[in-house]
Amino acid sequence: MSRVKSWVLTDTFADIWQDTFAVNQSSFPQRFPAPWSVQKRTLRGGRRDGVEVVEVNNGVLSFTVLPTRGMGIWSGWYRGSHLGWQAPVLGPVHPLHVNLLDRGGLGWLDGFDEWICRCGLSSQGPPCTDPVTGEFLPLHGRIANLPAHYLEVQVNLAEPHELKVIGQVDETTMFFSRLRMTTTLTTTPGSNRILIEDRIDNLSSRPAELELLYHCNFGPPFVEVGSKVLLPFRQVAPRDAAAAEGVADLHTVAGPTPGFKEQVFYFDPLADREGWTVALLHNARADRGVAVRFKRAELPHFVVWKNAAAAEDGYVVGLEPATDLPNPRPFEREKGRVVTLPPEGSYLCTVAVEIHDTAMTLETVLDEIARLQKQAKPIIHPKPVADLSPAGSGS
Repeated sequence: MSRVKSWVLTDTFADIWQDTFAVNQSSFPQRFPAPWSVQKRTLRGGRRDGVEVVEVNNGVLSFTVLPTRGMGIWSGWYRGSHLGWQAPVLGPVHPLHVNLLDRGGLGWLDGFDEWICRCGLSSQGPPCTDPVTGEFLPLHGRIANLPAHYLEVQVNLAEPHELKVIGQVDETTMFFSRLRMTTTLTTTPGSNRILIEDRIDNLSSRPAELELLYHCNFGPPFVEVGSKVLLPFRQVAPRDAAAAEGVADLHTVAGPTPGFKEQVFYFDPLADREGWTVALLHNARADRGVAVRFKRAELPHFVVWKNAAAAEDGYVVGLEPATDLPNPRPFEREKGRVVTLPPEGSYLCTVAVEIHDTAMTLETVLDEIARLQKQAKPIIHPKPVADLSPAGSGS
């Protein structure tokens, strides 16, 4: 007898779709470490009308998955702390209201308010025209505005009682790429952790390019005057002149500042013997923070996005592991960082997000970062570097 209970909520190929769904620990005789629940519903009203959400609560950590928006995670809570940020956009926005070509390819910003979203799959940088394919590539690609055609919920009745939300999203176009993302989001009752496991499949008989970045966005209470962003790294460089102005305060977050121009930094992270590395964002008192863990072999680059704008304009810090850097795809291709999937090939990415609300648990992560940093003396470039950013060619 299987110890995993499974419910298929959406399968367009089998003509299955459930508007609502709910399950919790009271449905089973097993004893769980904490009360939990998983439910699905559809939002109504405004630009969120028709957006499907799956709400997962493991007893201490809750989060909302958006099958309608590329299986991103809209927001969450952990022991009273909000996970996400206060975006100027009132979301979640249905993709029908997002024209990626607006404002010269910046339309992606019309729907951007998630805690965790993906940029990709065939491109993830700024708008540009690719001279090789002839495509116009809008900001951050299409995956975050594509709906899942398959959605499943699983509950493991045996320890560790994992709760899983599984989805499939296709990014396919006639004569261009045919990519499928299968994502599994996992948490356990009573834990402080979400595990994101993505497999990208090339469904085509031809090679396909892949770019993927995990846009993990945090605001208060983790972001405030004096918050710190730390990770073990070999080198770091500012993306452009605006970021170069913030190199002296690389690890520190400023308070909300009207008119602040975003600053973006490109890191080369260091990893342990198993290939894992970690980035940490914590508040000024170092008693509350979030850690993003990832495998360097899968996601060899890390981006820190600081937008210390006024609160009403989106006060936020992004922790962003990536397959390559968020530059125009032609630039990244030239530098050899764009992943090429062989016909019917696959690529795996694993990201874990942990929430910490005590100085003691934060200290263990800080110690881990300090140990990993001993592998190399960090190099901090004061200006953009030509190999890492188009802005570096003029510096």
